[in-house]
Amino acid sequence: MSDTHSELFNHYTEHPFAQYIRALGKGKNGARPLSREESYQAMRMIVAGEVEPVQLGAFMMLMRVKEETREELAGFVQAVRDSFQLPQALTPVDLDWSSYAGKRRHLPWFLLATLLLANNGIKVFMHGAGGHTNGRIYTKDVLHFLGLPYATTFAEAVSQLEQHHFSYFPLEYLCPKLQEIMDLRPLMGLRSPIHTVVRMINPFNAPYMMQGIFHPSFRDVHQEAGQLLNQPHLAVIKGEGGEIERNPDVECLVKTLHDGELGEELWQPLFKQRHIKEMDMNPERLAALWRGDIEDEFAVASITGTVAIALKFMGKANTQEEAQALADTYWANRHKDKYGKNLAMVG
Repeated sequence: MSDTHSELFNHYTEHPFAQYIRALGKGKNGARPLSREESYQAMRMIVAGEVEPVQLGAFMMLMRVKEETREELAGFVQAVRDSFQLPQALTPVDLDWSSYAGKRRHLPWFLLATLLLANNGIKVFMHGAGGHTNGRIYTKDVLHFLGLPYATTFAEAVSQLEQHHFSYFPLEYLCPKLQEIMDLRPLMGLRSPIHTVVRMINPFNAPYMMQGIFHPSFRDVHQEAGQLLNQPHLAVIKGEGGEIERNPDVECLVKTLHDGELGEELWQPLFKQRHIKEMDMNPERLAALWRGDIEDEFAVASITGTVAIALKFMGKANTQEEAQALADTYWANRHKDKYGKNLAMVG
């Protein structure tokens, strides 16, 4: 083949990723969802940086329009998990906790819920991202108000888990490529499937995984994708602001997965009347509430109510009433001087 013919051939050779865009975008009658294997290969290429920017944009928006299936989500998640370079010695993690939504109406009281669990022997690994939506408070931005550093490597996360039973690992360090895609939201004007994928990556393969979603329709796809991924235990809630936080003013439906069996459980409101939106969104109130310097019945109910769901889900209590009573005891007996003093520098 001459050099001219070779150049023409190379110019018109289809990019390997094009097949996945074509499957999603081949018109009203020709388009179809991706199989789990196709989803795996597509995400593998994305994470490896083997996809052109225009292809990535087209793929993400086509997926956004149709919304991801459980098979697609399972394939995407598995590809991301397989891309992690994990250390040889991994400390066992009890509970995987994702934090990607941010809070707008209330402070992130769920952060105190995870610390309450950690202070009572449950190793909690939290991962998340921030900055993709204006007007929201993200976990990474408030950790230093509690004197907590975040991890930038798996080794740091392991060390934090061993010392404190808690670690927060930002997505920008955990998987930079996925953070880049999430950062496209202001450019695209829409969330992408990555906002769903990241919630399920569970890097430490924790047996218990909690998910917080904003749109109720995503409860089922998380639950069923977890089943495909053989996740032993999974709980999904429509959390306050989309985070894993129980709003004590309204009923909370918990969709569960236990050893392959799908289930659900309804938790009733803890108050008869709703509270108004918080007027003071100062993150210093997180440490102040933990220390007992301020009182806030909504915040305390958010914390203990969220902990109660986790305890019941993890088999630490047999009934909702027992779980709530145990959560209340945890809160009453917390070490009030543990967070907020001698603030550590993050990073």
